[in-house]
Amino acid sequence: MGQFMVNINLPEDIDDNFESLIPDHRLFIDQLMNQGTISTYSLSADRSRLWISFNCRNEREVAKHINNFPIIDYITYEIAPLLFHNTSQILFPSISLN
Repeated sequence: MGQFMVNINLPEDIDDNFESLIPDHRLFIDQLMNQGTISTYSLSADRSRLWISFNCRNEREVAKHINNFPIIDYITYEIAPLLFHNTSQILFPSISLN
């Protein structure tokens, strides 16, 4: 299993159709996160870019997921293979009070 960083460019002019796709897109992202396919998902403050880290076998698998995004008709993207991607959640798991 490899790690990949995807840089997604969002449209400058957001229309009503794009906005209507956001809830379905977020649901799809949440499903991929729950499966462990996506480990991080970040939106720039100016809402022009997304950065998503994927755990997949290869770039083709990453592209397959991205091409199923509800917002696919509005975005362009680049996939970069990673040597590693550290996050604080991996290093310091959350504490359970149970």
